[in-house]
Amino acid sequence: MTISVYVPLVVTVLLAVLAPRVTRQRAPRPAAWSLACAAAVTATGWLGSLALLAFTAFAQIPEVAEEGHWSVAALRTHDPVDLSVAAVSALALAAGLVSLGVASARQVRHLMWARRECGRMPGDTELVVLDDDIPQAFALPGAPGRIVVSRGMLRCLGDAEREALLAHERAHLRGRHHLFQTVWRLAAAANPLLRPLAEAGAFALERWADEEAATRTGSRTVVARAVGRAALASAAVARPAALAATGGAVPQRVQALLSPPPPPRTLPFAAGAVLLTLCCVSLANAASDSENLVDSAEHACCAATPHVQHGPGLCTESCGADERNEHGKHRS
Repeated sequence: MTISVYVPLVVTVLLAVLAPRVTRQRAPRPAAWSLACAAAVTATGWLGSLALLAFTAFAQIPEVAEEGHWSVAALRTHDPVDLSVAAVSALALAAGLVSLGVASARQVRHLMWARRECGRMPGDTELVVLDDDIPQAFALPGAPGRIVVSRGMLRCLGDAEREALLAHERAHLRGRHHLFQTVWRLAAAANPLLRPLAEAGAFALERWADEEAATRTGSRTVVARAVGRAALASAAVARPAALAATGGAVPQRVQALLSPPPPPRTLPFAAGAVLLTLCCVSLANAASDSENLVDSAEHACCAATPHVQHGPGLCTESCGADERNEHGKHRS
């Protein structure tokens, strides 16, 4: 457990540093999927490793050992994890779980707000045109979702650019990009080190929608012009908490659209898959070692009390209580 329990933590740091740089140069759709998988797996591995490390301190509490019928002395002998490391892990785990709970509630409220807004929009068509001079355009996820565009935005664009803008927003709805955002936000809440993955993921979603819009319209230049003009028109407008064509790093998006489509490359994604597999295997191995450690501590508890009648596989003697009493004698 000594080495394997730290592997998910190391993998998390590596992916947080390397993945955003690599995926910005790759095809956006597989990049978004890869970042979502990486965020989900590494966040789970991070919390799992912290839980296993924290358990080494929690299990050595005499009252806990008494309830679990295992030997505190055996745990201290066979588990080399320092108690200060276990204590810090316990605090980080508690903070991560609280943050994850708050972020989950926030995401639920956001999705409920989006669905209510979809229901309040006039008409029953996918496109909703607001009689508003403020330039804005965004997609609201729902069942089904809606595309909201103001007349002020439509006046800023030509016919071909309007078509590109709508194709971009449709790509957000069709790809259910709000679910990707939810995964990244929850992962970043559980582990702040994953925030670069969330930022890179948001950029990948906009690039994904850009590429689909370019395919639909048949012109990468028109999409680039639509993105640029829409961003300039809405530069001074507060953006809603929704997917919008003016989101992300617009200059980089325009530059990517004015260049040939990125070629598909499997090597970076294969390397990421190897790291995620290593994270999962190491966490499973650490959990197995932790279980074996507890079993050994239970057997040590039973062996220390041979005068007690034991049930099959169960030590009924309270080793935790005996060791607590012994500790009290030494103190006195």
